[in-house]
Amino acid sequence: MNGTLVDTHAHLDHERFDADRDAVIERAAAEGVVRIVTIGTDPASCERALNLAEQYETVFAVVGLHPTDARLATPAVLDDIRSMADHPRVVGIGETGLDYYWKDSEPSVQQDVFREQIRLACDLDLPMVIHVRQAHEDVLRILEEEKRSRPTLRGVMHCFSGDADALRKSLELDFHISFAGNVTYRKSALTQLLARIPLDRMLIETDCPYLPPVPHRGQRNEPAFVKYTAAKVAGILGMDETSLAELTSRNAASAFGLP
Repeated sequence: MNGTLVDTHAHLDHERFDADRDAVIERAAAEGVVRIVTIGTDPASCERALNLAEQYETVFAVVGLHPTDARLATPAVLDDIRSMADHPRVVGIGETGLDYYWKDSEPSVQQDVFREQIRLACDLDLPMVIHVRQAHEDVLRILEEEKRSRPTLRGVMHCFSGDADALRKSLELDFHISFAGNVTYRKSALTQLLARIPLDRMLIETDCPYLPPVPHRGQRNEPAFVKYTAAKVAGILGMDETSLAELTSRNAASAFGLP
């Protein structure tokens, strides 16, 4: 694919990359991936994400507590996340949100920690990276409530999985919509929503090492594979791949303040 690409959601600190992380990042660059946003999910992975952002010129970090790790939130942990978020290589807060599929953290705890991170993001004027699983109604309700007193609240609906109504509300809240490799799957219902998204709000990601796109299903995902998601989205929208790549890269720069 010609044109530049940005993988707006990766987990480069994952142990599945320990043996060949340098090569993974080199392969991404060879495929035109000029920026990778690597995401923290708990205190340790946030530190690893920040270390990677310091080590690699093309990598930037997002720090926060995943909803399934909300039980780990203490004042000290939240203070540590705030301190990391002041680093110039950190471009967002997350991934946070709500996940009612896994039972690792109680919904009420998740909601409290989600609100804490919303306030942190707004205090620091950073975008949020939102994870939602079986919890769209509560996520959107909380965002709507917080937005009333925090008009700068903004961010990315990571690996979007909602319906048309959730999409409409997310856009009204000034959020970008990001698509991962699952949009390439044969039975994906997401393809029907793509045309409803303003072109300046659309992002692409891998969520690697998870959600490998066709033709790599069953393998470890990596940032170089974001080109397959870009190609799929371009085909659905009737755009050429270069234009789609450059469009989503501009959107990523806008959403995260990337250089």
